[in-house]
Amino acid sequence: MFGICNLAIVPVRLEPSDRSEQVTQLLFGEHFTILEQQQKWSKIKITFDNYEGWIDNKQYQEISEKQFNSLNEIPIVLSADLIEFISSPKNELLPISIGSSLSFLNDDSININNFSFEGIRTCGIKPKSDLVKTAYMYLNAPYLWGGKTPFGIDCSGFTQMVYKLNGYNLLRDASQQATQGEVLSFIEESEPGDLAFFDNEDGNIIHVGIMLDNNYIIHASGKVRIDRLDHLGIYNAETNRHTHKLRVIKKIV
Repeated sequence: MFGICNLAIVPVRLEPSDRSEQVTQLLFGEHFTILEQQQKWSKIKITFDNYEGWIDNKQYQEISEKQFNSLNEIPIVLSADLIEFISSPKNELLPISIGSSLSFLNDDSININNFSFEGIRTCGIKPKSDLVKTAYMYLNAPYLWGGKTPFGIDCSGFTQMVYKLNGYNLLRDASQQATQGEVLSFIEESEPGDLAFFDNEDGNIIHVGIMLDNNYIIHASGKVRIDRLDHLGIYNAETNRHTHKLRVIKKIV
């Protein structure tokens, strides 16, 4: 079985319970495979990043295998402004966040509500320099575990969405993203748009951010913010201390 998100933002949970932690989110138009279905909950695997979790059965629309395969074959088209509106023939408006998928709107068999969109779209691979421009759009977005929108986002959700909007595929968690790309030996080798990863005392990757010019970094910590980066890690000038220990810098693009 297969499904598509027909609401603006849907929480994807670790366990089939409203009390379970949110591990990621589905944005409007994202499609997925249904791995298991219970009376109230479905365990899904998101097509874009193969991430798994549980969603409420009332918060998605089922689609056929043919429709699912069709969505996999067409280019990903995303909304490109911080917030846009999907409209219906009854003039009902559905606000959607930047990075929502619009690919299915031209398929009448999936777009059963006859949604239409007249906002800004983005599609295809963009220059590496555009990554920083996109990252700045999320500046001051509050931190939210599992979040993927300007209304709440975590560190790896931030990097994944910035890259996705520019046509590049990143996995969901920081530890997964750290397996991608090419290792850089020194900070001085890095370019704006490269990813910096940070670990804890046990050596586990727990944080990621996007490199800027002049050894600055933009990352989600409390909010999406800009801090200095040196060979020890992220230095927060407001608290006068290092907050994250640098593990590795990787070139994805």
